[in-house]
Amino acid sequence: MGFHRLSVFLHACETEHTQSMDMGNQHPSITRLQEIQKEVKSIEQQVIGFSGLSDDKNYKRLERILTKQLFEIDSVETEGKGDIQQARKRAARETERLLKELEQNASHPHRIEIHSIFKEAQALVKEEIVPFYAGGNCVTEEFEEGIQDIILRLTHVKTGGKVSLRKARYHTLTRVCAVQEIIEDCVKKQPSLPLSEDAHPSVAKINSVLCEVNKARGTLIALLMGVASNETFRHLSCVLSGLMADLDALDVCGHTEIRNYRREVVEDINKLLKYLDLEEEADSTHAFDLGQNHSILKIEKVLTRMREIKNELLQAQNPLELYASAKTELQGLIGQLDEVSLEKNPCIREARRRAVIEVQTLITYIDLKEALEKRQAFPCEEHPSHKAVWTILGHLSDIQGEVLSFDGNRTDKNYIRLEELLTKQLLALDAVDPQGEEKCKAARKQAVRLAQNILSYLDLKSDEWEY
Repeated sequence: MGFHRLSVFLHACETEHTQSMDMGNQHPSITRLQEIQKEVKSIEQQVIGFSGLSDDKNYKRLERILTKQLFEIDSVETEGKGDIQQARKRAARETERLLKELEQNASHPHRIEIHSIFKEAQALVKEEIVPFYAGGNCVTEEFEEGIQDIILRLTHVKTGGKVSLRKARYHTLTRVCAVQEIIEDCVKKQPSLPLSEDAHPSVAKINSVLCEVNKARGTLIALLMGVASNETFRHLSCVLSGLMADLDALDVCGHTEIRNYRREVVEDINKLLKYLDLEEEADSTHAFDLGQNHSILKIEKVLTRMREIKNELLQAQNPLELYASAKTELQGLIGQLDEVSLEKNPCIREARRRAVIEVQTLITYIDLKEALEKRQAFPCEEHPSHKAVWTILGHLSDIQGEVLSFDGNRTDKNYIRLEELLTKQLLALDAVDPQGEEKCKAARKQAVRLAQNILSYLDLKSDEWEY
């Protein structure tokens, strides 16, 4: 046994020595190519995660590094040796791949869409920013509605799971949402002035600081939206920290009202300071990639169970037996979604909205199936127009079952077929003449709404949106 261990040890030493010799005997050109590839590899994640545009400083830096490496690769002598030529080709191919990815990240249509929406937000802020610089808090309803619309549109931008797009969307959303929060807080808040300046010398100082805080609020909004050319986040941080120090230095012992007033202004400053960390937060994976977010995991858990219920219903020989229990559980899933924390993140809000639609659509499907089964079990005399509407509802139920099972995009033939079938049923409903029958009018109206909802659901399932 001891001899065997000695043999294994000697063999290992020999292998290591041989590898060391090989390294030492490696052609200098191969060694140089490996060094270049290592340098290229070191910035690969920066390229993959690049979320800016082609005029950004970081884009130019990465482009410069990769272009330089290509020149370096091209300058490596191959001496006509095949193995070196192949190694040089591989190194050049990898570097060119990263250059292409960098360019695609910066020019992706959805990245341009994000930038275009942000430009609209900038224009809105420019129109309203002057009152903030002056310390005012008057904001028009049009501005509030405009910002809300911009947030909604940004939330709906598709990322396809691409890191750079997720990052760009999140980065832009955090800025616009921060501006919305700052404005809402400013409009709602009525600063308290508990005493006149004659009551205590500190009151005048606190009033003065409050005016500076209001100006800083305007400056912060301008910085977040990229419309402040002569300011920086660092300088604003110093200004706010200085104001905080001024307030801390005040002696307000024995004056509860003044102390409470000071505390309110300190809280205002702290609220503004937290927005200065947005740049760093937007670069951290946990912030823009919501795959491991607690709220998203809850939503995904609900969706997983919903799909299991859906598959059980669609595959069951006698689904009627499952309807009651399935509806009860699905209603419970709606309750779970209502409890999901949105964390002030519009992407989580959108994910929850879509999940609610998924669950509600399945409940609607069960409701219609039950109504059709009940109607079949208890036939009765009815107006021909009313009967025609119910015939169409039967067709819609079958189509809805197919839509629930659909898993594709808008270029799929099956999507086009389902869309045409639903349009055909809408036309059929439009052709039904209620002949003054109120019951028929109500039934037709419900059927039209159902057909439109199924169409909307088909669009939602096929639009390839990802949080």
